Amino acid sequence: MSSSQAATPASVPAWVQDAVFYQIFPDRFANADPALNPPDVRAWDSPPARDGFLGGDLAGIVAHLDHIVDLGANALYLTPIFAAGTNHRYDAHDYFTIDPLLGDLGSFRELIREAHARGVRVVLDAVLNHCGVGHWAFQDVVANGAQSPYVNWFYVEDLPVVQRPVPNYGTCSGCWYLPKWNLHNPEVREHHLKVARYWLEQGIDGWRLDVPYFVPTAFWREFRRVVKEVNPEAYIVAEEWRSPTQWLAGDTADGTMNYTLRDLVLGFTADRKQDARTFAAGMNDLRDQVPHHARPSMLNLLGSHDTERLVTRHGDDAVATRLALTLLTTAPGVPMVYYGDEIGMAGDNDPGCRAGMEWQKDRWDTETLQWLTSLLALRAKLPALRKGTDEYPYAVGDVVVRRRTLDDDVVLVAVNRGPVDVDVPRSAVGNVDLVEAWPAAGPSIPADAALRVPGRSAVVWTTGQRP
Repeated sequence: MSSSQAATPASVPAWVQDAVFYQIFPDRFANADPALNPPDVRAWDSPPARDGFLGGDLAGIVAHLDHIVDLGANALYLTPIFAAGTNHRYDAHDYFTIDPLLGDLGSFRELIREAHARGVRVVLDAVLNHCGVGHWAFQDVVANGAQSPYVNWFYVEDLPVVQRPVPNYGTCSGCWYLPKWNLHNPEVREHHLKVARYWLEQGIDGWRLDVPYFVPTAFWREFRRVVKEVNPEAYIVAEEWRSPTQWLAGDTADGTMNYTLRDLVLGFTADRKQDARTFAAGMNDLRDQVPHHARPSMLNLLGSHDTERLVTRHGDDAVATRLALTLLTTAPGVPMVYYGDEIGMAGDNDPGCRAGMEWQKDRWDTETLQWLTSLLALRAKLPALRKGTDEYPYAVGDVVVRRRTLDDDVVLVAVNRGPVDVDVPRSAVGNVDLVEAWPAAGPSIPADAALRVPGRSAVVWTTGQRP
C-alpha cells in the first residue's frame, strides 16, 4: 500500500474524506410550516437583522434537500436548533428540546430520515461553553439564589443574580444573556455528556464544537470518548480561527474549521495581499502543521454565519469568487459551502450574512452555481482530489498550480487571477501527457507542450481517464 493510500486512523471517520458539507442557519433557510411562525414573524425578504425571526424551520430543510444534493453536498452542518431565545440559538434554554419555532422531535427525526435516505449526514452544533439566560438551570439560580441546586453550575460572583447593565456572573465574551457553564463541576460535565449521547442516539452523525478554546481541554477529551463510544464514525470538528494544531492530536477533535485556509485563499483571490508564491508558501506551511491522519478531516470554508458573504468579500466580483471556490473545492480536506453562497447571495458580516435564502431562481447567479456544481462533481469523480497529496509546483505572479497525486494519477489545478492568458512551462509541472478535465474535456496535451491558463479563469488537467 502506498503512502497516499495509507489507512485513516480508526478515530477519524472514513466517510469524511468523501464529504462535502453545506452549512445552514435554520431560521434563514426555508419556511415550510407557517403554523410554527411567531406572531411577529418578519417577511422572508426583509433586510437581515440580529433580532427577530423569518420563520425558517426543519421542514424547510427537508423540502430543499434535493437542492443540496443536486449541488453535490452530502453532509449538513446546522447551527443550533435547540430551544432558545434568539434567531441564532447560541443561547440554549433546553438542550434536549427542539426549538418550537423549528418543529419538534418528530420534525427532527423526519429530517434525519430524509437526509440519510439521500446519503446526507447531519452534524449539529455543540454550544457547551455557555447557554442562554432562559435556561432552566440558570433561571433556578435567579429565582432561588444560594438555595438553588444549580448555583455552582455557573460562575456566579454574587447573589442575587444581576443581569444588566453589568452581569455579576461569568459570560461568553461579556455578553449578559450568555452565562458561562462551570465545566469544572462534574454535574455540568455529565449534563453535557448526556446531550452528546442523546442526539447521537437520535441519529446525528457528529458535532461541531463552538468556541472550544473557552472550555477545558480535559472536558473535550471526555466528550470525545463518549461520542466515539456511541458512534465511532461520528465526526467531531472544532471551531478554530488560528492554528489548528492543538485540536489534532487525536484526543479531542477529528479536524477543525479551517479558517486559516480561508485567509490564504481570500488573501489571493479577494484581497490580493499576496501573490501566488506567498499563497503557495502559506498552503505548504498549513499542510505541515496538520498531522497526516487529520488532513482528510479538516473542514475547509470560505464563508460562514460569522463572516461576510463570499461575493461581498470579493467586491461583488463573481469571477474572482469562482476562482476562490476552485481553490476551496480542490484543496485537501472537506469543502463546506455556506447556504446561499452557491447562488451568489451578497451581504456584510452579521447580520448581513444571515439573510433569508433566495429561492427565486431568476435572482440566482446561475453561472456561479454551475461552476461550483461542476467542480464538486469533478471532485467526486477524481479520487486524487479527495485523497491525494498536495503540492504547488508553479506559483508565479497571478498564477498558481496545485498538484494532487494519488498513486499514478495526477491532477493539476491552475488558477489565474490576472487578466492575461499565461502559459505554464511543462518543465515546471511534469513532463507527462495530460488531458483537460475541467471546465470542458479537451484533447490530449503532449508532454512537451505548455499549459495555457486563460486570464481570470481556472483549468484542471489530469493524467488519468477523462472523468
